[in-house]
Amino acid sequence: MSNTRPPVKAPRPSPVSKVAPQPSPEGDADSPTAGGVIAVTRALQVLEAFTLGESSLPLAELSRRCGLHKTTVLRLARTLAQSGFMVQREDGDWRLGPAAGWLGARYQAGFDVQNVLEPALRQLTHATGESAAFYVREGNVRTCLVRVEGPQALRHHARMGEGLPLDKGSPGRVILAFSGEPGKAYEEIRKKGYHWSIGEREQGVATVSAPVFGMHWRLMGSVCISGPASRLPAEKLEALAHTVIAAATQLSYALAGNTAAPAQSPVRATQWHP
Repeated sequence: MSNTRPPVKAPRPSPVSKVAPQPSPEGDADSPTAGGVIAVTRALQVLEAFTLGESSLPLAELSRRCGLHKTTVLRLARTLAQSGFMVQREDGDWRLGPAAGWLGARYQAGFDVQNVLEPALRQLTHATGESAAFYVREGNVRTCLVRVEGPQALRHHARMGEGLPLDKGSPGRVILAFSGEPGKAYEEIRKKGYHWSIGEREQGVATVSAPVFGMHWRLMGSVCISGPASRLPAEKLEALAHTVIAAATQLSYALAGNTAAPAQSPVRATQWHP
């Protein structure tokens, strides 16, 4: 018998593609990107495309604002509509749905808007004659959570929910200062317990703000009054600062669950609780 074995054929190498596989134009909707999920990010883009005062938008405009193809936006809008976050009108345009409003209501409820914030701001407006607002920090911006308009015909208007810079305007400066922001300017705000500004973020607008704390001196946000600079010069803002501090102190007690704090003995303006 022959011991010769048939030669073993070496496996043929698989052909190497000269062209790398190309992703689909819209990418994988479920793949993570920068720690997030593309589909969720795009859905939020669609919701955020609406600005204050816009009741509805056509699909083409949503596509333009989001920078996405119309077919992608349509798919996202229909998915959001299944959960009530968007609604398609009879003319084909899209608007925000009731679930979007309910989500905002639940967000505000976390700050006890109806029972604490609104009454306190109305009282501050009555005491100063100016519009009052409560700002909170959301990441690197501040947003107006609640606002009560003043009785004056000429007044400053702010849009609730709009992201504004923290380093421009007294509400943001106060939030930064009592969040521990370093620097001489912020140290001065911490020593005084308030801050006022004129035309810092918006020309012709004057504001004065003070910090609001919750349990264990956790910073909740800042309360401020605002109006035209022609009616609120520096000396007037300084005079109103004590009224704003008193309102912020009462808000702090209320949000911390202690309503028995005496109105005549607020937290010292020079004392900073990190």
